[in-house]
Amino acid sequence: MDENIKFDINSIEQTLANYKKNNIYDGVVVAIRDDGVIFNIGGKSDAFIKKSDFKDFDEVKIGDRFKALILGTKTEDGMIEVSKSEAEEIISGSLKAESLKVGSTFTFVVNSYSENGLMSKLGAFKIFVPKDEVDIKVHHLGYYKSKQLEAIVLEINKDKKEIIASVRMLKEQIKENAENLFWSAAFIGKKVIGKIVKIMPYGAFVDINGVDAFLHISDISYKRITKPEEVIELNKEYEFRIIKLDKDNKKVSVGLKQNNEDPKITAIKNLKFSEIYDGEVIKILPFGAIIRLDNGAEGLLHISDATSLNGKRIYEIVKLGEKVKVGVKSISDNNTKVNFCMYNLVKD
Repeated sequence: MDENIKFDINSIEQTLANYKKNNIYDGVVVAIRDDGVIFNIGGKSDAFIKKSDFKDFDEVKIGDRFKALILGTKTEDGMIEVSKSEAEEIISGSLKAESLKVGSTFTFVVNSYSENGLMSKLGAFKIFVPKDEVDIKVHHLGYYKSKQLEAIVLEINKDKKEIIASVRMLKEQIKENAENLFWSAAFIGKKVIGKIVKIMPYGAFVDINGVDAFLHISDISYKRITKPEEVIELNKEYEFRIIKLDKDNKKVSVGLKQNNEDPKITAIKNLKFSEIYDGEVIKILPFGAIIRLDNGAEGLLHISDATSLNGKRIYEIVKLGEKVKVGVKSISDNNTKVNFCMYNLVKD
């Protein structure tokens, strides 16, 4: 045996170490098959990459070099199975993690959880979100398994490749920014989108991008309703209008019916002074009667416009529920009030 040939145990150990599961190794494509490629990563064994692991398998050529992740399994041919796409994902994630600083935001998918918090990885970096930094509204951390979350970096150790993050703090920052934006841009009459989060007999609470608003039952519909559920549904979004605003005390009320014109106003707008309308006496007052027309318009018939005779009282002229014919005497500028006169007193 040639004395110059030495047994290099370190070299062999290094080669074996490179085949450990989850190691990333450089290699070269040495053969292409219908089901994938044979990939040489050094040493005596070749590796195999499945066709499905490539986005552009038809463009792969012998001699192509790239990095691959050892998956730790072997094919029927005895080759180590590796992944090009998973290696790229880890490398990309590591680069992203390296660029993070305390206060930076990032997204990740929860891999596992314990009673202490959530765990994940970003490339080669381990991510930990302490239980208190998740969300005070969710008590069972298993809810977050496999979910994508956004968090803010609290601590980062690039030497140990560890990141401690907070989901809760980022949510609070986002909520605070949204609230500040809302109050700075809010005004009476503004349209806003909100979700019904709680319904009560006298109205509902509405969430407008993190801001609490109140919707009174009288502002839900122009029609008379006995409970809010006749019109609105829990957890459903609607378009509202701001009808009351107190920026100093951070209070806001919204209306749903205000998105449309009051049908009674529309009915009054359509009235003409030259026409005679059919109506019904719906209320008797000391000085006159309230008349509702067939089109829904309601107005006052004053005693002086009900008869030309002096000393008469309104109940001597009309009765509750009586059908009458009236003309339009006057309409307010905002179309909210109308005064009628009996048809025989209508002036051309």
